[in-house]
Amino acid sequence: MKTIVLAALGTVFGLVLGSALGILAGIAWVSIFSTTDFEGYSAMLVFFTFAPVGAVVGGLTGAIWAAYTASRARIRMEGDA
Repeated sequence: MKTIVLAALGTVFGLVLGSALGILAGIAWVSIFSTTDFEGYSAMLVFFTFAPVGAVVGGLTGAIWAAYTASRARIRMEGDA
């Protein structure tokens, strides 16, 4: 049960962090490649492309990392018994 809760928390933390990194990557993309800002195109690019992709990657990474860490701690605790 602890592993599942930690994986869920890792997913939420990964979603938030991944989304923030996706927004930063999108802003960098818009700045580097001089994307047009006509009718908010650059903002739509950042928030409808980079933020969701960052959130998905961050959520998956956070869940996998948290579950792996929790399972290693569980194995370590069972080995001590």
